[in-house]
Amino acid sequence: MDNMKILFVSPECVPYVKTGGLADVTGALPKALAGLGNQVRVILPLYKSVNLEKYGIKPHDLFPADIFVPIAGQDHKVGLYTTGPRADDVEYWFVENEHFFDRDGIYLDPSTGNDYYDNDERYIFFGRAVLEVSKALRFAPDVIHLNDWQSTMTAGYLHTLYRDDSFFKNSRTVFTIHNIGYQGHFSSETFPKLGVGDEFFAPGSPFEYWDHVNFLKIGITTSNLITAVSETYAEEIQSGNEAGLGMEGILTFRSDDLYGVLNGVDYDIWAPDNDDLIPFDYNINNISNKYKNKQALLHLAGLPERGERTPLIGMITRMVDQKGFDLINKVTDQLFALDIQFVLLGTGNENYHSLFEAMQEIYPRKVKAFLKFDNKVAHMIEAGSDMFLMPSRYEPCGLNQMYSLRYGTVPIVRKTGGLADTIFDYNENPHEGNGFVFEAYDAEQMLDAIKRAIITYKDKNLWTQIQKRGMTADFSWEASARKYLEIYKRAMDKEMATNVHTPDFL
Repeated sequence: MDNMKILFVSPECVPYVKTGGLADVTGALPKALAGLGNQVRVILPLYKSVNLEKYGIKPHDLFPADIFVPIAGQDHKVGLYTTGPRADDVEYWFVENEHFFDRDGIYLDPSTGNDYYDNDERYIFFGRAVLEVSKALRFAPDVIHLNDWQSTMTAGYLHTLYRDDSFFKNSRTVFTIHNIGYQGHFSSETFPKLGVGDEFFAPGSPFEYWDHVNFLKIGITTSNLITAVSETYAEEIQSGNEAGLGMEGILTFRSDDLYGVLNGVDYDIWAPDNDDLIPFDYNINNISNKYKNKQALLHLAGLPERGERTPLIGMITRMVDQKGFDLINKVTDQLFALDIQFVLLGTGNENYHSLFEAMQEIYPRKVKAFLKFDNKVAHMIEAGSDMFLMPSRYEPCGLNQMYSLRYGTVPIVRKTGGLADTIFDYNENPHEGNGFVFEAYDAEQMLDAIKRAIITYKDKNLWTQIQKRGMTADFSWEASARKYLEIYKRAMDKEMATNVHTPDFL
């Protein structure tokens, strides 16, 4: 089917609101799909932080004023704002409701640092509002592409309350798991708020998970097809190890409907030859200009310039165990005894904030931690670093390793998820290797990979070959978008709802 009508549902999207890589995907994949000749709409909540004036977002003229979503005996009004059609042929819709979305913070309450107490109601509302918006604007999607747990009630409602609604008779759902660690897990008190029949809370039904409500399970069991954001991650989350985080049985049950599609890179944003956020543009033909960005980054970080003999390692990430900070913690003294400099950008667990604050005190000429999120600094780290460290326990896809390749910044990664699909060890394969890889989740193996990178870095001819190999790799979104279109076509061959009932032990 050509010229498909696609409704892309997500809790966040670049440039409007971002907490993680999902926003980058939502900002790029719909553009690529539209570029292939499809009608694409993106819908997300209108959070308080969305800058209406900056992005020309206005109330939708054609949206009626009498649309409501009932939750727990109370009707909540659905408003709608829009960008209108943009130059990239994608129109963005923003679901407006002051009670649920006009507050500081996206998922977390800044006053407590914890999840908002009513996140279940917020995304129950959003999931049903998506369908009401689609009907009100007469946009009958061929495919509704759902992203992460906050969007899954759209599939849940198509499976139940809207099952016989003729408007959606030809609509199919595809659900993408961006990180299985975030599941939307709530107590049984959430179930009555959904407004579906009691039969859906029986063991093995889509809405029951060990006497709780798990939004991720709802998406897995009621969507027509499921994707994960890399081929390796799709395999890992079905395995019996910790990667599945309790969902491995359900995913294995639906393994015939699960596909892995690697995320892409938006090279309109991440390209060193056309990056307004770095001081000096460069490309494969004048890669020596990269060193000027290294000098600028060292100056910004307050670190001394040591010429090209000392490699600068960059890291941009959430500071949590998943990202390998427990490994770094185990070998900090050995790591910073090496002839390196290290620049980190990120926020997260206070114990890791304290760790790097201490390291800055102990090694003031080697370590700088920017304990915040800053997009300009992120681009400068990609451009100015010699190496990029990603020692993740698990990494569904990862984007920074692909950004790093384009910027000639050689990745050092653990072999997991999307890192395993994109980075290949130079020592194992000198002719095709584009980085340095370690397999076990082990601090000594990580340290060994860093040491191997440092040794190779001293041979400038070899290092330049590795850099150029990475810079010519193509991880653009068009290839991924074409794979999604194939999956959409397979979804169109499915029945309206999956009618999946998982085994009783799930």
